Amino acid sequence: MSDPFQKLVSTLETRMSGLASKAVSGLPAELGTITGGGLKLDSFNHAIPDYMVADGMATLHIPPFSLTGTMTSPVQADGTPLPGAATSQPARFDFNETEVKEVRVNWQAGLRAGDRVLAVPVLGGSQAVVVCKVVGAGG
Repeated sequence: MSDPFQKLVSTLETRMSGLASKAVSGLPAELGTITGGGLKLDSFNHAIPDYMVADGMATLHIPPFSLTGTMTSPVQADGTPLPGAATSQPARFDFNETEVKEVRVNWQAGLRAGDRVLAVPVLGGSQAVVVCKVVGAGG
């Protein structure tokens, strides 16, 4: 005799899978270009002036690295040398691996007219959310 609970679980899994795929299929991402007048999606003839940009927090992982430079002392708080300041010989500065939590990634600040972007149309296509800037394989 078959297990009635197994049949119920199987039916629910099938239905949930179908609902999930329908929900995700309604979010077509497409390419666009940032213009002086807003976001111009490749599939739409007019720029969207009030587009949105994805935003969020991230953890920044910094690998160990070294820099070379000199040190000047004494200086003002803004780094301007004070009278009588002396500059050292070139030196190497070594930095350990570290991580900085809760770094805000501000995509919008880096967008310029002419940039190609990946966007998701929302609100029936009247607005769009820019997910990221896209570049060719050569950068």
